[in-house]
Amino acid sequence: MRFTIVYASATGHTEDIAERLKVLLPGSELKDLDRIDFTKELEESEALVCCTPTWNTGSESKRSGTTWDEHIENIPHLSLKGKPIAIVGLGDSAAFSKYFCDAMEELYKSFESAGGRMIGHVSVEQYIFDDSKSVVDGMFCGLPLDEDNESEKTDERLQSWSRLIMQEAII
Repeated sequence: MRFTIVYASATGHTEDIAERLKVLLPGSELKDLDRIDFTKELEESEALVCCTPTWNTGSESKRSGTTWDEHIENIPHLSLKGKPIAIVGLGDSAAFSKYFCDAMEELYKSFESAGGRMIGHVSVEQYIFDDSKSVVDGMFCGLPLDEDNESEKTDERLQSWSRLIMQEAII
């Protein structure tokens, strides 16, 4: 299964995570959301990993300060039926503990509405946070990463999650 890793980054952290995932997912392609034909790239991909930065979900517009803002409302209209899709979200569990990685849930719901087969759910057990919209049915709807407070855990989390989504994508 060939993954297309799509990311938008305001500070460079999300781009760094996307680049690290490319190494862990053999044959994957890395796509900067700012530089692609959004509909074509997403619909023609075999499988997707979508990487999102921390963003303020309380805002009505320009939530992330990235190109995701321009596309989030169009995602449900894409033709993605059955396509394996995984979400990675960056967050800050200390400063935004009540909203930890909420952006993942927004992407998750949008891609699910487009018919995507959502993969890569992660247990909440090894995370310290107060609340998150990204907890769906007791698990995170993707891989939450906290580069601000838990960067020492990122490599292990990326490796484990990469193995998980490669298995789930072929089921």
